[in-house]
Amino acid sequence: MPATAKTPLMHYALDLRTFIFSHYFYTGLRIATGVVGLTLLVLQFSDLPTAMTVCIGALSTSLMDLPSTLRHKFNEMLSSVLLCTVVTLVISLCAPFHWLLSIMLVVVTFLASMMVVYGKKAMPLQFSALFVMTLSMENAMNVEQALFHTGLFLGGGLAYLAYSMMVSWFLRSRIKQQVLAEALFELARYINIKADFYDMHVDLNSQFNTLVRQQIVLAEKQQASRDLILRDSKNQEDAILVQVHFGMFDLYEHILSTHTDYAILRRHLADAEVLTYLRDLVSKAAKDIETIAYAITRKRASFASISYKAEMRSIESELQQLQQDSLAGKVSEEALDILRTTYTKICDAIDMIGQLHHATQSVQGPLPVLMGKDMTPFLTQQKYQLGVLVSNLRWQSPTFRFAVRAALAISCGLLAADALPYAGHGYWIVLTIAIILKPSFSQTKQRRSDRLVGTLIGCVATALILRFVHEPVALLGFLFMATVAAPAFIYVKYRYTAIAASMQILLQINLVIPSSGHVIGERLIDTLIGAAIATAFSFVLPSWEYRTLPQLVRNVLKSNQRFLEAGNNLLQGKVLDDFIYRVCRKRFLDSISELVSTLVRMLDEPASKHRAVENLNQFIVQNYLVIAHVAALRMLLRRNAEGLPQDAVNGELDAATARVSKTLGLAEQVLDPNAPLPPSDAAPAAAETTAGGGQAESWPAWHPLQQRVELLYQDSEKIAVNSAAIGRILAA
Repeated sequence: MPATAKTPLMHYALDLRTFIFSHYFYTGLRIATGVVGLTLLVLQFSDLPTAMTVCIGALSTSLMDLPSTLRHKFNEMLSSVLLCTVVTLVISLCAPFHWLLSIMLVVVTFLASMMVVYGKKAMPLQFSALFVMTLSMENAMNVEQALFHTGLFLGGGLAYLAYSMMVSWFLRSRIKQQVLAEALFELARYINIKADFYDMHVDLNSQFNTLVRQQIVLAEKQQASRDLILRDSKNQEDAILVQVHFGMFDLYEHILSTHTDYAILRRHLADAEVLTYLRDLVSKAAKDIETIAYAITRKRASFASISYKAEMRSIESELQQLQQDSLAGKVSEEALDILRTTYTKICDAIDMIGQLHHATQSVQGPLPVLMGKDMTPFLTQQKYQLGVLVSNLRWQSPTFRFAVRAALAISCGLLAADALPYAGHGYWIVLTIAIILKPSFSQTKQRRSDRLVGTLIGCVATALILRFVHEPVALLGFLFMATVAAPAFIYVKYRYTAIAASMQILLQINLVIPSSGHVIGERLIDTLIGAAIATAFSFVLPSWEYRTLPQLVRNVLKSNQRFLEAGNNLLQGKVLDDFIYRVCRKRFLDSISELVSTLVRMLDEPASKHRAVENLNQFIVQNYLVIAHVAALRMLLRRNAEGLPQDAVNGELDAATARVSKTLGLAEQVLDPNAPLPPSDAAPAAAETTAGGGQAESWPAWHPLQQRVELLYQDSEKIAVNSAAIGRILAA
């Protein structure tokens, strides 16, 4: 039967069918309802300036309204309220004195920018401080007015904090479901990429790079799932989510083990339809996981609805024919063995997907997190220690250089704003700089593009709305939709956020001052000026990504060695469970993720700043394959638990671990360009001794355990070769 063409998976966060059930939409709706609702409530009892001050307090607090546990959410939002209140008071007191205001704007910018040293979680807090700073710089008030204004701002922030905590408490289980579903959607996309390895028209090297990059996205979403689901699991509904969470990770490891020698399959089975059937079978598995994720977003149990029978029948028929061809010498026995093993693993993965369906329906048994195990090593530990910030107050620190760069850019923006013929809202230049200028050149480049295009579209859309819509109620409706969209897309597609934010501000100005149509043109000019300044200063005191590569490569090699040791202990049964193995695997993947992220950012920098791109790609893929090989060894030993000579197996594993660890240790050394790369045969030969020191049984060349170990050797030696090349290139 002819194979059907593969339908690409949708993008979870941009598909309307799933977006309206996602935490992105819920966050946008919650923020819009709180900010707009609070503003309208205050407007019933006060004047417009008072309501707008309260609105700004609520809006700045909402920037920290992110998916998190209730305790962490409260701490994060409260820190935002307190920090932004201090910034509001300081800037409002300085506003009447232009020279003092300019100094304080630069100082606040520097201090706020230093907060990015605490990582991704601190980025919204840094921006909220800059956001409030820019909106307060036009407030020329005396001391009494400044204190009253700050009090209103604080009231708005605290009111939104109370509102958000109340809503989040009622929806605390819902956010867990949504974050878990997002991780499942990304796992489905990961498996869909795996399916293309069986497509003869897809280049293997580029597909490996695509797979590794998707693995980074998947790891981020899985970590978000851990942070929410493994904390505070108390009821039956939470227990089901924990069960699905662990099932997802077991399935992920099994998918890792399906890695095989795709080149051999393509070389020997290029004319056979079996590879197309395998591709379609894996694609259906991805769709099946997607249905589970979709059911979880709708708070429903999931039931299997996808049939694999047609593809399985076709593959089994092809296998029978290939067996006959193999006996006739037409097909390689090695390729046929690889094909059978791969098909068996895929079938096992499909069975595990069936178990995931069951896991959504009821609690199936005891769960690790409910049995007293400490899950802390798997959770994100955010620490805001003053010593971390102080230690980065040095010229070599990328964070310090960014803070200086941002302060200089803001200074230039203030000078540009003073030179404009209009002064009513020149602060938009400063705000644009704060939005666009980011710690890395790559982030600045992307944010600049999104901001310019988004602002242009937002201004045009707002002009059309104001041209044809004149009823205040209708304009409020558009304003509410823009207020929902702005936070909903900020971490999905910032360009949409830029469009919504531009519409939001322009509609607000028009509602307050109906005859302010000229503001749209001035807004465009301010944005262009701010973008030009941010772009220019992105080259000032830069911290190019290649400078961090040596340390990141070493981190990967060290975490790889720890993972191999933990894997060896688990495979030999030296430990009772896989807890340490899972921790080491997570840390290994985290180190690879950091390296990949750095590489991607480096590719957005000027070409003259690119270093060892091809070698880094190969290095990343080979390290990733180590995880796949260990996972495959684990599955092999599980499947062949009976009948294997345990002493010989343990000897093979010990020798393999020793050899590969030694090679990885040498790879660390050859990052020094002056160190010679030792020959690959310098490592001890595998399977020479058993764990007890005796002679191990010899393994046939075709044995799957020996084949997998040989692949592990080959990839570790390639890691060492690429490490040496990276060291030489970085030193050149």
